[in-house]
Parts: sequence; structure tokens; C-alpha cells
Amino acid sequence: MKTVSPQRVVTQTSGFGAAVRVIALMGFGLPYFFSFAPATVLPASSLSTNSLQTNSLQTTSLPFSSFFFSSVAAQEALTEPQRYSYKIVNRYPSDMAAFTQGLLFNEGVLFRGTGKRGASTLSRIELETGKTLDEVSLSSRYFGEGIEVVGDRLFQLTWQSHVVFEYDKNTLERRATHYNPTEGWGLAYGNDTLYLSDGSDELHLVDPTSFAFTGKLRVTLNSQPVSNLNELEFINGEIWANVWQTDFIVRISPESGIVTGLIDLSGLSERTARGGAEAVLNGIAYDEENARLFVTGKYWATLYEIELIEQ
Repeated sequence: MKTVSPQRVVTQTSGFGAAVRVIALMGFGLPYFFSFAPATVLPASSLSTNSLQTNSLQTTSLPFSSFFFSSVAAQEALTEPQRYSYKIVNRYPSDMAAFTQGLLFNEGVLFRGTGKRGASTLSRIELETGKTLDEVSLSSRYFGEGIEVVGDRLFQLTWQSHVVFEYDKNTLERRATHYNPTEGWGLAYGNDTLYLSDGSDELHLVDPTSFAFTGKLRVTLNSQPVSNLNELEFINGEIWANVWQTDFIVRISPESGIVTGLIDLSGLSERTARGGAEAVLNGIAYDEENARLFVTGKYWATLYEIELIEQ
């Protein structure tokens, strides 16, 4: 057994070695939306406008064996990051009616932000029971997104309204609002900086005091952009991001934007009750004090504590 912070990691062979190449293809502009379990390819042209506007799609997938590069040189140019599968350590109840958009664990409390207009909320939750301790609802005009804590301040993004709400972390009393010039997807805090995703291949660097945008970080895998970066978490010096509509989490260097690790959570969604076609993987939280990693999804009935298995 080999220990790699922040999780205990076991060396094991795996059948998803081509996953790195599949994610890298996102940057080539191929017209596919996919996850990484064997199934079929769905051309982007067949997707409806209404589906795209919901900020969530049915997960569609393709076989690894069907993906190859036309150039041997292109294959040789790829340098694979460290890959991981997972082991389930614990299961906790989660609200299957919650369209989870943001997740974090802070001082013994689980915080969850949810989306959908008319159903967006921000909640403080007891981890072990899933009981809601406090909750506030957003106006029906807002579609809630990612959340993050900085000190006693709690931020919640909205999707396309360009509004960021600031709350008191302990009471959920709203303190202020901030302007976000782009779409809001995910939010994480580390190195005295907020990192904000907008569904593209770039993370915006934000001053947590003023919420002023101070720069950008382009995320790449094998020199190709990685788009659809969604919910974020900062863990032991790295930015972790759900890749929307996939079963993957990427680990990103905050200095270079290079993807250094690829976590395959294939099969996890099949282990829980789910509330419909939009019930895809989304949500990363980390208990820094006890080195516990939590993941869940939109409309999932379960929040999982997992350990990573190094491949």
C-alpha cells in the first residue's frame, strides 16, 4: 500500500488507461458530449437547445476502443497524468430532490448549494443524518451554483445572473452581493485566491476581499484545453474539478493549470438512487482536519466518502 496525500492510495491495474486521451479530445473541438463508460456516441447536433439551457444533460458515453488518433506522433506526444479509481469508505444520506451545484465541508458542517430556478437553496447540513440545520432560498429569478467559504464569509454563485451572494457562514444571513462578469459554475478558495469556473477551459482568479477579477488560469491536459470545468474544491495545494457530464474529476496545478491527476468515478452513480436524467456526478467536499474526501451528484440520494486507488 502506498500513501498519497490527501487519501490512502492502493496501487492497482485498471482498464481506463485511454481516459486521458478521451478528455484531451475535448480540446480538439470534437462535436461530442460524453462520459466514459462503454455505450454510444451522441453528436452535439442532436441535442436540443432546451437541454443545453438547463446546465445539465443526460450523460452519454462512448467506448474507449473506438477513440484513436490518426497520427502516431499525436499519441506519442501525450503524457498521462496520475490516474485513480476509488474505494467507498462511508455512505451518508443526501436529499434526492437537491440539484447539487456546490458542496463543501467546514468545521464539522456540510454546506450545499442547489440550482434550478424556483428551487435554488443554500443549506447547512448535519453530515451523519442528512438533516438540514439551516437553509435559505434564492428568488425564483436565480439559478444557484457553486459555493465557497473564506473565513466567516460564504459565497454562492448564480449561473447567468452575474450575481454572487455573500452570507454569514454561521447564520446564512445575507451580507452583500457582488458582480460576476461571466457565468458562475464552481468556486474554490486557496492560496489567498478564489478560483471561479464558468464551464470553459479557464478558471478565473478572484480577490476574495473585493471580488475583483485578477487573472485567468487555462487548464490543459497534454497541452490541450479541458472544458466543462464545473464544481471545484481546493485540496492540499491543488484545484479539483468535476468535468461536467462525465464521471471524472481532474486535479489541477494552480501554478500552471496542468492536469496532474485524473480520478475515474465510473459506476458510483449506479450505486445510489437518483432522481432523473439530470442526476450526474457533481460535488466535491474535503474535511481537512480528518483528511476525508466526499463526493455526490445532482439528485443523488447518497453522499459518499471515498479513498483513491492509484492506478
